[in-house]
Amino acid sequence: MIRQSLTIQNKLGIHTRAAAKLVDTAKKFGCKIELVFRERNVDCKSIMSVITLGAQKDHVVEVILTGEDEGQAFAAIEKLVNDKFGED
Repeated sequence: MIRQSLTIQNKLGIHTRAAAKLVDTAKKFGCKIELVFRERNVDCKSIMSVITLGAQKDHVVEVILTGEDEGQAFAAIEKLVNDKFGED
């Protein structure tokens, strides 16, 4: 199991487009991936769940990964978040 915190860095936070990119990335992996924000756990492979978190710029979310390819999955999600979801 991997449990790590990531800081959302893009201007608009996890809005619809960013959430879609996050979910698309998560779905490439077989492990279970959850996001935790304000004591709410959601499935990172569910677009509606991710959007409803309401995480904005500079908010810290926790990522919990459980499964065979969790290391690769975390690396991909961390890169996406640190690259500001491909936004300016």
